[in-house]
Amino acid sequence: MRLLKQLEFAFQRSTIHPRAGRDVALETTARDILSALGATRLADSVRVEWNPRLQTCAGHAHFRKKLISLNPRLCEHGVEEIDRTLRHEIAHLLAQLRSGRRRILPHGAEWRDACRDLGIGDEVRCHNLPFQAKRYAACFVYRCPNCRRDFQRVRRVRGAVACLACCRAHNRGEFDARFQLQLCRSNQ
Repeated sequence: MRLLKQLEFAFQRSTIHPRAGRDVALETTARDILSALGATRLADSVRVEWNPRLQTCAGHAHFRKKLISLNPRLCEHGVEEIDRTLRHEIAHLLAQLRSGRRRILPHGAEWRDACRDLGIGDEVRCHNLPFQAKRYAACFVYRCPNCRRDFQRVRRVRGAVACLACCRAHNRGEFDARFQLQLCRSNQ
C-alpha cells in the first residue's frame, strides 16, 4: 500500500479564472444604478455574469437577453476598473432602451449621453487593458483587378466581395462586379 506522502501531484496553473458565472453583488449594483436613472423595468431583468470566454474585450452587453458579461481578468485590475466596465456596459443597455426599436451605433451619441448620466462622461470606446489578442495567420490573399491592392484574409471569402475604395471612387459606393476581389494566393 502506498503512503499518501509518496504520491506527488503536479498540476499546471489553471488558465481558467476562478470567477465564472453569475455575480449577484454586481447585479444588485447594476439594478441600483438603473433604478436611480428611472429604468426600473430594465433594472428588474438585468443579469451580470463573469464569462471566461471573453479574451480581448473587457465586457459585453446583450440587450435582448438583458445580460452583461464581464471578462474575469478585470479582477486583476482593481475594483475601479470593474465598476467602470460595468457602467460602460450598462450605458449600452440604457442607450438601447431609450432609443426603443430604432437601431443605434454601439458607441454613438445615445451611448455617450447614457455614459454622462452614469457618471463616466469621459468614457472611450475601447479599453487600454493589456488583454492579449489572438493573432491568426492570413491564409488567403485576394487582389482587386483595378487598383491591384492585396487583401489578406484568414478565411476564404464567400460570395461576391469587391474593393470598397474602387467602388466608392467609381460607382458611388455601390457594388460593382468590375472590382470584385480575386483569389491570388492560398496557403491551404
